[in-house]
Amino acid sequence: MATLIGMVILALVLPTWAGITYVGLVRARRENAGLPARPRPRWTPAKKAAWIAVTAFVSGGALHVYGLSYMPFLQPEDSCWFNAGLMRVPDSSSALPVSLVCAGEEIVPWWVNPGLLLLAATTVTATVTSIALRLRSRR
Repeated sequence: MATLIGMVILALVLPTWAGITYVGLVRARRENAGLPARPRPRWTPAKKAAWIAVTAFVSGGALHVYGLSYMPFLQPEDSCWFNAGLMRVPDSSSALPVSLVCAGEEIVPWWVNPGLLLLAATTVTATVTSIALRLRSRR
């Protein structure tokens, strides 16, 4: 669990912190130099749909990595030991749909695969919507 938390910190928190720091530095330089503030771009429906698509895509990736944390890697019997308390080789495992079966029992939480499906559908729908709205706004 500590490794998963460390991975989340490295993958999400540190780049976010770096981005916020960079934006703060750019704003401070603009204010100190007496430059006028940049006009804010319009927040169009196409941009909103694109941001929803990006958010769903990143969330789906994080959920898939979480599901893969149950998978056997170097020593397969350890995945059953750590997740189900059984010292044996898994009956089966797959990465998509995310599945790990030990002694006939599914170990991966039930909500991982429906969540992946929902986020994938949201990503595709929002991407198509964003493209359609962008093309329609140019006409």
